[in-house]
Parts: sequence; structure tokens; C-alpha cells
Amino acid sequence: MANDVRPSLAWTDPDCPVARAVDVFGDRWSLLIVRDAMDGARSFTDFQQRTGIARNILADRLRKLAAHGLIAQVEAPSGKRRVYALTAAGKDVFPVIVTLRQWGESHAFEPDEPHSVLVDEHGEVVPRVVPVAADGLPVTSDTTSVRKREPLG
Repeated sequence: MANDVRPSLAWTDPDCPVARAVDVFGDRWSLLIVRDAMDGARSFTDFQQRTGIARNILADRLRKLAAHGLIAQVEAPSGKRRVYALTAAGKDVFPVIVTLRQWGESHAFEPDEPHSVLVDEHGEVVPRVVPVAADGLPVTSDTTSVRKREPLG
């Protein structure tokens, strides 16, 4: 899926990976659906109950996420219905969700305001996600730049 670019999709900014990613997700509901899929939601009802999203909007977002290859419908273990599962591309969104969560913990809550915490399989709080350079040192927006694509021809 990584190299499957859909020519019929009109990208907001065709040369920018950030803009294309935002085009795929489109709104908060899509990220929350992926978040909940990572947390075990599988059925339409699971997603609807966890998010409170209107059914018609949920159906639309599930279709779009499937069309972009982030989720797929698979047969439930019971064999009685189909459920949603993250694809490899959907699972690749995990660092994005973690980074958004950590930003929210730092900037969207008052200092003593309670909130959920992401922990690893041993119950330890997941450390902050920090992008690093090839040498292992942290990078920031002040220490990086975007190299624009050279025009063809």
C-alpha cells in the first residue's frame, strides 16, 4: 500500500507528505477510529459506542479508512459477521497516535488534571517519543529542514 498512490485523489499539496497524510485522515474521527482499533475495537458498534460518533459519519469514515488501506473488513472469529482490523499501514499510525497523546498530556490538561496514561506490557509509562538524527541525537524543527523535490524535466 505504501506505493499505491491513487491518481483519482486530489491532494491538497501533492508534494508534501504531511498534507497527504492529513488528506487521508481528514478529521478527528478518523484518528479516533484508528486509536480505538489499536485499543481493541473491532465492530461497527464498538467504534460507535467508544467515540459517540453518529452512525452515518462512522460508516463514511470506515469506508474511507478502508479505501486508503488503513483498515480492512475480516471475518470475525465466530464466523457470523465481519469485523474491522488494522492493516500494516494502519498499525504504522501508532507512533503518530503516541506522539499526539503525549502532546495532549503536556498541553491539553491542567498540571494536576487526571487523564489516561499509555503503558507498555509491563505496566511502565511509555517514554516520550523523540525524533532522532542518524547519529542518535534528538532533532527539532529548529535543527531540521525540508528538502523540496526537484521539478521534473
